[in-house]
Amino acid sequence: MTEPAREHDVVLFGATGFVGRLVAAYLAEAAPPDLRVALAGRSREKLAAAAAELPAAGRHWPLLEADSSDPASLTRMAGSTRVLVTTVGPYARYGLPVVEACARAGTHYADLTGEVLFVRDAIDRCDAVARETGARLVHAAGYDSIPSDLSVFLLAGRARADGAGGLTDVRLVASLRGGFSGGTIDSMRAQIEAMARDRTVRRVLGDPYALSPDRDAEPATRQPPDAAPPALAADGRWTAPFVMAPFNTRIVRRSNALQQWSYGRGLRYGEAMSAGRGLTGALAAAGITTGLAATLGAMAFPPTRAVLDRVLPSPGSGPDAATREKGFFRMVVDADTESGRHYRATASGSGDPGYAATSVMLGEVALGLALDGDRLPDRAGSLTPATALGDVLVERLRAAGHTYEVAPA
Repeated sequence: MTEPAREHDVVLFGATGFVGRLVAAYLAEAAPPDLRVALAGRSREKLAAAAAELPAAGRHWPLLEADSSDPASLTRMAGSTRVLVTTVGPYARYGLPVVEACARAGTHYADLTGEVLFVRDAIDRCDAVARETGARLVHAAGYDSIPSDLSVFLLAGRARADGAGGLTDVRLVASLRGGFSGGTIDSMRAQIEAMARDRTVRRVLGDPYALSPDRDAEPATRQPPDAAPPALAADGRWTAPFVMAPFNTRIVRRSNALQQWSYGRGLRYGEAMSAGRGLTGALAAAGITTGLAATLGAMAFPPTRAVLDRVLPSPGSGPDAATREKGFFRMVVDADTESGRHYRATASGSGDPGYAATSVMLGEVALGLALDGDRLPDRAGSLTPATALGDVLVERLRAAGHTYEVAPA
């Protein structure tokens, strides 16, 4: 896939925001000295202030002014670089013009979205154009949904190599320490508001194959519920609904379909959150389930949503460095196969999942798109992390300190 000559190798759009600054700092430490990185945002003054806080390698990066509401500025920005990564959300509100500009320019793109509706719209508007121009449009390139996506990718590859057949029942259980980012909460709020405005949106969000490239070709396999009630797992842990399961599961199923259902036509994939063991775990699972339902219900009702807006993290905010460093994530994924063999994948890393770990993930996606083009799968269009970067991203994240392992169970 031939890439056009550009002024920059990577542009980070949203570099003045909380997560954008973390990604910029990661790139300043991890990018090769000769990689041409630029920072982009609405205010040159704020960009200069953000650059001044970076490690030495990033303090003199070029600054680009661009605004999601200014199509001309987005066209200039997308046309100036080989890779554009954006942290500007909610993506349903601000992201589509950025994706469209990259698709038209043949510029590789990555975001941190966890929004089903945005990804569906981006596919419908940009996939065909991007396939013509050669642009790789990579959605969900952070904690949502890289650990989920790569874990199932690795499980399917190991089962295939062992002659064990396709995957059948696959279940991820997430353990983590960290807070929800203001951007994630704002994205949830935007989707709830969209459902209130348009009832057809509910059908999209309720469809387990909502992000499929060919909905009619999907098998009639019944998928696990997105929010199963508290349950006792085989290993003695209690589980509760995982707030990102409705998004992550659809990304994994899209990866399967984009690869001609190579994971298995009968793949059943679900996610839950670990709540601990014993009575304490049971009570925690019940509390998580009740709290999640109450929060989503309150977000759907304007008066209570106004109260929540005063107490929940706001977009652009986040925890201090000490708190981010104490965080972690660990995803354990158990898989059955058509042959009856069983496998387990583990994905883990240190740092608050929504901030520290996510900045590593998005940073490595950017570097992979910019530096490893000859090793990436020969695909273009609206992609997932697994289908856009595959083993290259696994290798990069392992080298960055994250764990991705698969073994017979």
